[in-house]
Amino acid sequence: MLLSALALILPSPLLASGLVDNVNGITFDANGKLVRFDGLLVGSDGKVEKLLQRKDKRPEKLDFRTDGKGRTLMPGFIDSHGHVMALGFQSLTLDLSKAASLVEALAMVKSYAEQNPQRRWIIGTGWNHEAWGMRRFPAAADLDAVVPDTPVWLERVDGHAAWANSKAMQLAGVTAATKAPEGGRIEMEAGRPSGIFVDSATSLVERILPAPLPKERDLAFSKAQQNLLSQGITAIADMGSSLDDWQAFRRAGDRGNLRIRIISYAAGIDTMLSAAGSEPTPWLYDGHLRMPGVKFSLDGTLGSRGAWLKAPYGDAPGETGLPLMTGAQLRNQMSRAAMDGFQVAVHAIGDKANAELLDAIDELAETYKGDRRWRIEHAQIVDSADLPRFARNGIIASMQPLHEASDWRMAEARMGKERLGSAYAWRSMLANGVPLAFGSDVPVEPANAFAGIAVAMTREDEQGEPFGGWMPEQRITLEDALKAYTLGGAYAARAEDRLGSLQPGRYADFLLLDSDISIASPAEIRTAKIEEVWIGGKPQFVRGGSPAKPKDEQ
Repeated sequence: MLLSALALILPSPLLASGLVDNVNGITFDANGKLVRFDGLLVGSDGKVEKLLQRKDKRPEKLDFRTDGKGRTLMPGFIDSHGHVMALGFQSLTLDLSKAASLVEALAMVKSYAEQNPQRRWIIGTGWNHEAWGMRRFPAAADLDAVVPDTPVWLERVDGHAAWANSKAMQLAGVTAATKAPEGGRIEMEAGRPSGIFVDSATSLVERILPAPLPKERDLAFSKAQQNLLSQGITAIADMGSSLDDWQAFRRAGDRGNLRIRIISYAAGIDTMLSAAGSEPTPWLYDGHLRMPGVKFSLDGTLGSRGAWLKAPYGDAPGETGLPLMTGAQLRNQMSRAAMDGFQVAVHAIGDKANAELLDAIDELAETYKGDRRWRIEHAQIVDSADLPRFARNGIIASMQPLHEASDWRMAEARMGKERLGSAYAWRSMLANGVPLAFGSDVPVEPANAFAGIAVAMTREDEQGEPFGGWMPEQRITLEDALKAYTLGGAYAARAEDRLGSLQPGRYADFLLLDSDISIASPAEIRTAKIEEVWIGGKPQFVRGGSPAKPKDEQ
C-alpha cells in the first residue's frame, strides 16, 4: 500500500526505448501545419512517443540514445506510384536509360550480347526515342544489324511499348498477317511489323519470354529495396503488383528481409482475389506490407501515342490513342473491386481517358458510398472543363512531378501548347480541394523526391528549362510539395493513421539529411543528400556504411 501511495505522489521517470536528440526536426501536425522539434522519442513498438523541444526534460532510462549532430530530421518519403520489381529487374538486365542516341543504344545492346553469350534472350528496358531526338520509333532492322541471331526484347522507358528484333518476332510467330489485340498496336513499315509493339500488343512476344526464377525475383527485390532506401523512400505504393511480385514481397517478409513498407495494388481482379481473397489484407510483417486495392490501366502514354485523347494527336492526325478497355469493362472491373471494399486506382493519362474515368466514378459513387478514395493515377492531360470534377466523390490525384520535367517538350509536340492548359495541373488540383499524392513512377523516372519537389516548385527541368517554368501558374509551394510526398501519400494509401508524419502514434519512419530543405532554394533541394534512413525506429540505410544498431550511449 505504501509503495502504491508513493507511486501516486512521486513523479515517474520518462520511459522510452530510444531517443534521437540534437536534431533540426520538421514534420506536419494533425492540422497539416509545419512544426519543429529538437528530439524524437521512439517507443518499443517503433512508433513516435513524443516530440521534444530543447526545454523538455530527456528520459533517464533508454535502450539507446543517438546524437543527430544538428542534422535535419524529417518524415520519410512515400512514393505514391512506383513499380518495385521493374526497378529491381532494371539492374539485372540491360539498362538503356543512359543511352543518349540510337547509335549509343545499339552499341550497348551489342556489347551486352557479347558479354552475355549464354543468355537465350537479350532483355532490357529504359530506351526513350524522344530523348534521342528521333521523329520515328526505332525498328527491328536497327537491332538486326548488331544482334541478328539472338532474340532481343527491349521495353520502352514508360513500360507501354517494346522493341523487338526479327529473331524475337520469328519465335513469337508475328508476321504481316498478325492482328494486334484490343488495346494494342503493332507499328508497321512497308506492310510488315516494324518491331515496335504498343500497350497490349506487347503480349504477342511477352508470352514466350523466359520467366524469371524465384531466386532471380528475390535478387531483383533486394536491389530495388536498396535503391529506394538510398533515396529516402520509406514506403511505396507498388502499382500493378503481379502474383509473382506479391510472393517475392512475402518471401522477403518471411525471411525478415522486408525493410521498406510496400502498399501493393494488385494487377487486376484475378491477382487481387488470388493474393488477398475477399477483402483487403491486414498489415503484415509488423506493418511492412499490405494489399488494400487494385490497379487498372485505361490508356497508354504520350511517348508511345497510347494516351487516349479527345482530339487527334497533332503529330499523328489519324490517331487518338488506345483505350485499353471499354467503358462497360471499366465500370464492371471497378465495381467488382469496390463491392469487396478494395480501393480502386486507375491509370489515366490522356484527356479522354480522364473524362471517361471521371464519368465512371460519378456513376459508381451512387452505389458505393462512403470513403472510397478513388485514385486517378497520373492525371496528366486533363480538359479544363473536367478539372473541377476531381473534387467530387473523394477522388485522389496521384501525380508524378518528374514526368512534367521530362515530358513538356514531347507534350507540346504531341498536342500543341494550346491544348495543354490543364496539363500536370498541381496547383489547380489543390485549389479545387483535391487531395494530392506525389510519386515517381519508378523506374520510368528515378525515385528522387528532392528532384520532384524542385520541379513542383519551379516547373523547370534539371537544366533550368524552360526558364521561369513551363506553365508556371501550376507551381506549388515547398510545404505543399512536402505534404504530397508524405501526408498525401499516406492518405492516398489509407495509412494516415500510421504513416506520413511524425506525430505521436505514427511509425518512426524518418530521414536524416545533410541540409535543411525547409529553408533551401529549389536548386539546393535538388542536391540534398540522405545520410540515414530509419524505419520503425531502426536505421535501415546509412550512407557510406551498413545500417547498424543505434549507438548505446548509456
